[in-house]
Amino acid sequence: MSISPQWKDELRARITLSTVINRTTKLTRAGREWKACCPFHNEATPSFYVNDQKGFYHCFGCGAHGDVISWMTEQRGLTFIDACKELASEAGMEVPAPDPVAAKKAEKRAELIDVTTDAQGWFYDNLRSPDGRAAMSYLTDRGLEPETLAEFGFGYAPESKQALNRALARYDDQMLVETGMRIMTDDGTTYDRFRGRVMLPIQDARGRVIAFGGRIMESRDGVAKYLNSPDTPLFDKGRTLYNLHRASPASRQSGRVVVVEGYMDVVALAQAGFEDAVAPLGTALTETQLEMLWRMVEVPVLCFDGDKAGERAAMRAISRALPLLAPMRSLSIVRLPSGLDPDDLINRDGPKAMEELLSDPKSLLDALWEGERDAQPLTSPEAKAGLKARLMEHVDTIENRDIQALYRRDLLDRFSEFAFPKREPRSRSSKSRPGKQGWQNRNTAPQRLSQDARDILGRAMAGGQRASLLSAVIAGLVRHPDEISAHSEALSRLAQLDPNAAPAIESLMELSETLDSHGPNAISDNEGLPAPPVNQQFAFLREGTSPGEAREELAEAVSLLAQKPALEAAMAATIARFNEDPEGALAEQDRLREQLTKVEERLKAFGRKKAGAPANAS
Repeated sequence: MSISPQWKDELRARITLSTVINRTTKLTRAGREWKACCPFHNEATPSFYVNDQKGFYHCFGCGAHGDVISWMTEQRGLTFIDACKELASEAGMEVPAPDPVAAKKAEKRAELIDVTTDAQGWFYDNLRSPDGRAAMSYLTDRGLEPETLAEFGFGYAPESKQALNRALARYDDQMLVETGMRIMTDDGTTYDRFRGRVMLPIQDARGRVIAFGGRIMESRDGVAKYLNSPDTPLFDKGRTLYNLHRASPASRQSGRVVVVEGYMDVVALAQAGFEDAVAPLGTALTETQLEMLWRMVEVPVLCFDGDKAGERAAMRAISRALPLLAPMRSLSIVRLPSGLDPDDLINRDGPKAMEELLSDPKSLLDALWEGERDAQPLTSPEAKAGLKARLMEHVDTIENRDIQALYRRDLLDRFSEFAFPKREPRSRSSKSRPGKQGWQNRNTAPQRLSQDARDILGRAMAGGQRASLLSAVIAGLVRHPDEISAHSEALSRLAQLDPNAAPAIESLMELSETLDSHGPNAISDNEGLPAPPVNQQFAFLREGTSPGEAREELAEAVSLLAQKPALEAAMAATIARFNEDPEGALAEQDRLREQLTKVEERLKAFGRKKAGAPANAS
């Protein structure tokens, strides 16, 4: 569909902007203009002005500015096409016709919406008739007020297989099947889908009824508590958010949108004053629904029940969102107290308790860490390694490289702090190390290195020609253990990229934790640790090298050691995504290849420089 500038000008000329805005925002006359407190941000004195002659609104507080079409898209949350259609209908104009196929689909949708609209009216009336007395009692017993029942359009479907088609006899039975309200069997007979249920209309972003949800009043074996319409030409549950047409303008005021698990949660929150809530419809959040949420706010709040199902729902949502993260686009997570849903919490503790939870949600990063950390017992090294693997699997799905790198660094830091906690030093008498200068003044001693770590470091330092630089770096860090923590990030990346290096690096981390840092110099209390090999090639392995020179050369060696596998891994990643983005992948490969060449040249130069060091330097 093509909307010309001339058509939009004609539409604006036929619509009085203040009349449209005044439906949801109370305007007062201010000379030739209208004014109000801005609907796009909270303010005490009016700074929002509407000028009908010029056809625009403007807020001098937050800068919001636009015409009648942008009002419908920004404040009402409609798409551009839907905004044009609604305004055109009001102005008595015809929207430019789309192609014939799309026009036929639009015509069909309009016919089906007539059916669902009339069905909603019938359900609504049933609830307020003698037949709906039990359903009305059920709803009022749940604490729902008459205003809430009317606002959300609660209705009732009687316990009959043929009630709907008799009530809507003016429509062909096939249309009732197409809207999902009737079911057709293999032999061609049809019957009502919703029977003996409290009914709720499901509406699109324009507030049109496109589907229904029904809830039974008493649990029955083999009968689903909640039943939603199936996907139809009107309704795609993966592309629909319940209550979006109400929550979208509300979120403009609050700057927030809350996602709860079901439509009854939405109703409970709305009655308590939280009008910016939506819910998916029987499925986990989809990519499309996340994009809809991000069009409303940068960081939607996902609110999950405090039970095992809520934990699983939270992790599913996190997994679905990670690949889609972008700068200033994330999620935050609220977990309700154990065993409670929003309605329970509000009834027990009042709306203030809900507001306190929503005002202090966990970040997506925090929720991911805690969700995986608490997913299973972590009582063995293997289980802890599994935690790290799961976290890195999540990180690898993040497509934005900057965000991926930040998540990786933060989660690895958290894992290291969790898996290798600082050990409490043990008390020790002053006589146990009589020859150690200054030791007599210490009241504690460092933890001892485990035998497994000793053996691993011994084998790694023995190395061999193929791993000479790695062996030398490990030996250098054993000789200068106070330098391990300074290079923990680079070493962690290397351990992840090179499984062969991981055991020795984990042992170095353990060695770092045995240091007694109470004195002027860090001291490792680990008798029996193999001595670093005598290797005159590297200054950090030579006796007599000044600490500054050893530290500088060791830092260069660690950097070179970590850079090459990181670049090789990045190169492999570009090859893997070549089919999706060949041009971008080739450009990235060229850049990485250039960096690899530079690193290899530095490695060669580093080796030549060390090889030329004096044999007996001291």
